[in-house]
Amino acid sequence: MTTKKKICVVGASGLVGSSIVRYALERGYFVNGTLTDKSDITKVKYLKKLKNSGNLELFSAKMENEKDFINPMQNSDAIFIACLIPTYKGKDGTLAKDMDDKKGYEEIINPTVNGCLNIIKAAKNNGIKNVIICSSTSSTNPVPPVEYKNEIEHWSDEKEQCKAKKYTSATKTVMEKMAIKFCEENNIRLSIILPTGLYGDPVLPNHLNHNPFIWLKRVIEGGSPRHEKIPNDSASMIHLRDLAKIFLAVYENPSASGRYFGVYKSFHWEDIYYECKRLIPNMKMPQRFSEAPVKPTTFDFTRRDRLNVKIRDFSTTLKETIEWLKTDPFGKNTKNE
Repeated sequence: MTTKKKICVVGASGLVGSSIVRYALERGYFVNGTLTDKSDITKVKYLKKLKNSGNLELFSAKMENEKDFINPMQNSDAIFIACLIPTYKGKDGTLAKDMDDKKGYEEIINPTVNGCLNIIKAAKNNGIKNVIICSSTSSTNPVPPVEYKNEIEHWSDEKEQCKAKKYTSATKTVMEKMAIKFCEENNIRLSIILPTGLYGDPVLPNHLNHNPFIWLKRVIEGGSPRHEKIPNDSASMIHLRDLAKIFLAVYENPSASGRYFGVYKSFHWEDIYYECKRLIPNMKMPQRFSEAPVKPTTFDFTRRDRLNVKIRDFSTTLKETIEWLKTDPFGKNTKNE
């Protein structure tokens, strides 16, 4: 199906937002995208290289200013909020983990929560009834932990997260609860996608400044892996293109709402490294842990699978990511863009 509806992607130059923009343009949508500064040519030129970019209009907008979204939301049928990136430090450089609750809320949690609500309020004022938010699996870790978690029953406890100085993770928990409350009160269909571990082919060169792209590129070039010692832990992952398909799938399905895992699966780090070694034979392996391996996080994917999005397995995702990185996709002179 192709369509000529218009959608608005807030955070269009971000890792997830740009992937949504790319797929939506490929699907035939008109897209209004917001970024902090649309005069930033180092970002805009890559968005304008996307297929069907003639259907893309960009706007400057900051989530703390509700009025910034009046123009980009004009005639939009849905809002995709992909600008809520994790904040790890305060204005003075204090790390989130070194804050007390007062500072943690004021400088880490509240700016994101209030920013998200500003965007949803702007959507309400523009008569928009479809909102899709990019959050994180960090909001789905109950205390005590469960063996097999699902998106409906299992929530992180923001008080426990704050007690553990995990203000960055608590932000997602608080934000989701506030967004759900507001949308229920205002008859807005809200879907929340919960991703982690993003692989694949990003749209902008600055996205390569984040893991896993940093360490995979380093390993390809003969450098050291991400860890000196393999963590006795697991990590979840998904290909960016598959994640974008999940975002559009919940919007296009009028009966879809609520939370959805945006991951393929979780693997032990040892398995991740062995797969990397298979694909990059000259890779230097980290030291192995000595204790018994922990069991990877397990998910109930019933809701995700109802969306009928075909998701690449990890071997394919990793292979495609590595092969893409080997092509030096943005050239040598784009490292700092």
